[in-house]
Amino acid sequence: MAEPIAVAEGVSRVYHVGREDVYAVREANWQIDAGRLIALQGRSGSGKTTLLNLTGGLDRPTAGTIRIMETDTRLLNDRELTMLRRHKIGFIFQAFALLPVLSAYENVELPMRIAGVGARKRHERALELLDLVGLSKRASHRPFELSGGEQGRVAIARALANEPALLLADEPTGDLDSVTGLQMMLLFSRIVRQEGVTVVMATHDLTVRDIADETFTMSDGVLSRWDPTQEDTTETISSLMREAEEGQWQQGRTQPPPQPPPPRN
Repeated sequence: MAEPIAVAEGVSRVYHVGREDVYAVREANWQIDAGRLIALQGRSGSGKTTLLNLTGGLDRPTAGTIRIMETDTRLLNDRELTMLRRHKIGFIFQAFALLPVLSAYENVELPMRIAGVGARKRHERALELLDLVGLSKRASHRPFELSGGEQGRVAIARALANEPALLLADEPTGDLDSVTGLQMMLLFSRIVRQEGVTVVMATHDLTVRDIADETFTMSDGVLSRWDPTQEDTTETISSLMREAEEGQWQQGRTQPPPQPPPPRN
């Protein structure tokens, strides 16, 4: 049996505010297996982003153990953690964090340039990834020339540039309409199947439960596995999925212009 991509055992992250200890994450335990789409849900401030940062080595736990691909992060210095993130983990941040002066192609190529990948391989990989996310024809466009959904897809392509084993996405659909957001989730699902990447996605969107292989919830820093018998959103999700699949890669629906009031007699 293959080793899990990441494991958290008794992980807590405590911030000291004055004389008070604030638990962002409290004794979290989870195992992320390879080749799966994992959803992490919870309200703002529940600890989702902190848990993602701990899992990806962007932060260190106050207590507990995190192993990434069998490596105990407590044993790594800052340089070693940087190398692990650079070559093994892809990140998609809130608001996507694309560099505005670079084109879509250049944004995707940049992580490979930093990692020392040769020019020819960078070029081929960047074009391959832009094709994967349906943006080959938008390669020369800068972020301000792209829709929110297109920017999100560039961020996904950039995160995949160095062929990571684990991709961590923090609210990638937060600023998108429901149909465009679901198209993004379907893309993540396709990437898991085609690229063999494990994806962990923090999101408020309940529709991800119907797509994810496994769903966890965060509440006041406490992590738990979601029970699918808690509620039924099948009909709403099915309707949105039909719209997303029919309009794949299209920008979200626009509302009709308001109608003028009827003339007064």
